[in-house]
Amino acid sequence: MFATKALPARLVTAFVAGLSLPAHALAAGCATDAMLVFDGSGSMIEYGFDYRQVTRIKEARQAVATALPQVEDFRRIGLLIYGPNTGDSCAGLDLRFAPRPQAAQPIISAVNDLNPGGLTPLAASVDVAAQALDHRREPGIIVVVTDGNETCGGLPCATADRLAAEARDLTIHVIGFRAIVDFWTWDNPEQEAHTGKGSVARCLADRTGGLYVSADTVDTLIEALQVTLGCPLYGDTTSPATRRRG
Repeated sequence: MFATKALPARLVTAFVAGLSLPAHALAAGCATDAMLVFDGSGSMIEYGFDYRQVTRIKEARQAVATALPQVEDFRRIGLLIYGPNTGDSCAGLDLRFAPRPQAAQPIISAVNDLNPGGLTPLAASVDVAAQALDHRREPGIIVVVTDGNETCGGLPCATADRLAAEARDLTIHVIGFRAIVDFWTWDNPEQEAHTGKGSVARCLADRTGGLYVSADTVDTLIEALQVTLGCPLYGDTTSPATRRRG
């Protein structure tokens, strides 16, 4: 079990319940390239039962604008957005860019300009992100931000198993942001086996040695992004540039 004292206090309780990182994840270091897979599906603009609650996309934009400048110095980060598409609601896989240095502002701009729509092709999105990382030859990290289930008939669990087998060293972290689990959805064929375990998206993390984090507020989403994209496992969430200025 890794040392939880290095994690932000509000996230410790989310991680100590049986979650751990294997040695290969700890040894990967903070320079490993990462892909952020961001939920742009239509549910990101839904209000739910409480019309007074702000939409997920509004809060996600706040979190991204705060967290990304704090972590961009640790590693190169790429961006894939899934959801919006003018035709097939499951075909909206938008690889904005592969991992690049100083990626905070391009990611913030893309998320701010996003007009959510479409469904949630989780498995297909992770597959494209892995290819962008050249996962068969290079180590990589994928951080998935999602508010729910696979809804395009994909198989996240099977995809995670395949990627774990073929990748050189790939870790997938999943952040469930105000996630709602639909146990009866016909287009999520693996969900039935996960009744009582939460979203099938958790497979992506569990089967690649990653973290599954449940985030329900802007603050916890910020911290989840800091933990998964930054370098907190080594005891300091400030960037090298910040430390030099201090």
